[in-house]
Amino acid sequence: MKSILQFIFICFLISIASCSSVRVVKTEPADNFALTNYRTFAFADIESTGDIPQSGFYRSQVDALKTAIEQQMNRRGLRRVDAQPDLMLNIGIAVDEKTQTRQTDIRSDPPNYIGQRRYTWRTREVEVGKYRQGTIDIHLVDPKRNEMVWRGIVEGIIPKKPEKLQKQIDESMEKLFARL
Repeated sequence: MKSILQFIFICFLISIASCSSVRVVKTEPADNFALTNYRTFAFADIESTGDIPQSGFYRSQVDALKTAIEQQMNRRGLRRVDAQPDLMLNIGIAVDEKTQTRQTDIRSDPPNYIGQRRYTWRTREVEVGKYRQGTIDIHLVDPKRNEMVWRGIVEGIIPKKPEKLQKQIDESMEKLFARL
């Protein structure tokens, strides 16, 4: 009985983990990269592309992203400084509006009648909805060597509610920096 409950619990955890709205696309460490060789970091300019509104809300979310990254770096023993950091963080943000479609099916879209015994039916893409997909690309750069030492990319569908967006930012940075 106990082993059955443990199996059900493990299946439950796996199903919850697979329902995450963000995924780590790629992480690339440089040869011989060790985070323990660095003690301080600073943020470089943030670059944005795509369908990003330049509003106060956007800037507040960039600040939330920086805060989440700073928390992850602090957990790994690095602290933020303004002058002469050991690591520079370059952040790239891309937001694209996507269209969700489905293909018509003969069961759901019956053929059109065009006269005696001339039924026609063609598949077509039907728009179901629109959503925004965001990608965050983070580069850790060693300023002394002017060389990128680590790169991580995370992407996900951006929720419409601000409180869910903040939770997603924290979750995505947790997942990304777990691979650092």
